[in-house]
Amino acid sequence: MSTVTVRGRSRLGWNLLGLLVFVIAGFPVYWMLNTAFKPAKDAIDPDPSLLPTGITFSNFSRALDIADFWGPVGRSLIVSVSVVAIGIVIGLLAALAISRFAFRGRKIVIVGILAVQMVPLVAMIIPVFLLLNDLGQYDKLSGLILTYLTFILPFTVWTLRGFIVNIPKELEEAAMVDGCSRTSAFIRVVFPLLAPGMVATSVYAFIQAWNEYLYALMLLSQENQTATVWLGNFTTKHGTEYAPMMAGSTMMAVPIVVLFLLVQRKMAAGLTAGAVKG
Repeated sequence: MSTVTVRGRSRLGWNLLGLLVFVIAGFPVYWMLNTAFKPAKDAIDPDPSLLPTGITFSNFSRALDIADFWGPVGRSLIVSVSVVAIGIVIGLLAALAISRFAFRGRKIVIVGILAVQMVPLVAMIIPVFLLLNDLGQYDKLSGLILTYLTFILPFTVWTLRGFIVNIPKELEEAAMVDGCSRTSAFIRVVFPLLAPGMVATSVYAFIQAWNEYLYALMLLSQENQTATVWLGNFTTKHGTEYAPMMAGSTMMAVPIVVLFLLVQRKMAAGLTAGAVKG
């Protein structure tokens, strides 16, 4: 058997495996869309059809009528955008300090960042609730933003550190020799190279904040609920309205899809840039 044949079969096997993973990962999304556009009675059919039997938009109007939709979505956008903006600024400064400067306790800081990510979020609900209550931040979006930053910042710092480490120091030093200050060298040389990594990190942080449910449920009242908690309105004493719920989930997914389409090239470049050192 020739080497070309072996490589061809190996490539075919990997392609089939990739296709299988795509089908498994994409099927829940397809089923959400399928249920969102099918008649409500078909959504609870014990023998559902994999292919849509009819298309209706009534589920979307029903989803908007059950409870206020734009209020929770607006609050989710405020929280998510604020978390991304604050997290990127603080995370970038922290990652720059860890990767470019040698100081006492540097390794302890790095280990601490990793250790924080290992703590289960559910284990911190009661301490976070008590702390926010003492600070007067319970049932406020600012308190939820602070809470999200506690578990998004460590990942942001660690990820951006990996991107900064892969940018040679010699580039900054060359710019400083040409007359740039350290700050100017960072802005003119490092920052443009770091932009794809910042985009990839920002998208991850946005998705984490947008999709978070547990803390939003525990720390906000019904009047200040976010979009994920809003989906709970479809479960009533009469049962769960699955078709409107899937329509609401589809509408919630739109901001994430739009964001990804806008930054997909930068995100792909950022993910690959942090994968290899050199």
